[in-house]
Amino acid sequence: MIERLRDHYGIRSPAVLDAMLEVPLHFFVPEALRGRAYGDHALPISSNQTISQPYIVARMTELLELDQNSRVLEIGAGSGYQTAVLTKLAAQVYAIERIGDLAREAQSRIRALGIHNATVKCFDGTVGWNAHAPYDAILVAAGGPAVPEPLVAQLKVGGRLVMPVGETRESQILIRVLKKETGARTEEHGPCAFVPLIGHHGWTN
Repeated sequence: MIERLRDHYGIRSPAVLDAMLEVPLHFFVPEALRGRAYGDHALPISSNQTISQPYIVARMTELLELDQNSRVLEIGAGSGYQTAVLTKLAAQVYAIERIGDLAREAQSRIRALGIHNATVKCFDGTVGWNAHAPYDAILVAAGGPAVPEPLVAQLKVGGRLVMPVGETRESQILIRVLKKETGARTEEHGPCAFVPLIGHHGWTN
C-alpha cells in the first residue's frame, strides 16, 4: 500500500507515509473485509458509511500540511482510521461523527491502539467544534454542497481546510481552502466521491 501511494499516486510527504505505515488499517475495517483492507479502494463500514480509499486518506492528509504543533478538527470520523492517521502528525485531533454508534466505536479503537491525543464526539459536524477553535487544519471526510461557514470561521488565519464539494451528493471536487487575513483562497485537487455531508450547513438527511 505504501509503495503504491508513493510510486503510483505521488504522495511525497515522508511523514504522511510513515503515519499510514504505523496505523493498522485492517483494525478499522469490518472483520469480514480485513483481507481487502489494504487494497486500492474504499470499503463499507456500518451505518451505510465508508472507509476511504488509502490514496484519498493520504492525499487529504498531505494537503493539510500538519506539524507536531497542529490542532486539527476532523468532520466525519467514521471508523476512526483517518483520525488515527492524523494523530501521528498533529498535537491534538478533535473529531466529530454524527452517528453515535460509529463515534463510540471510533473512540474505542483509537484508545485500544494507545492513542490519547484524539477525542471523538457525536454531533453535527457542519457547525464545527467551537470550544477548541481556532484550528490549524480542518479535514471534512464527507461531500457537501459548499464549505460550511462555521468551519471557515473556526480556522486560523494561515490555516488549511480540505473537503470534497459538489453540486450533487454523488460526486465532488476535492478542494483546499487557505485562510488569509483578507479572506480565503480555494484550490481544486481533482474529482472524488464521498458519502454526503449531512447537517445544518450540509445536505438534509
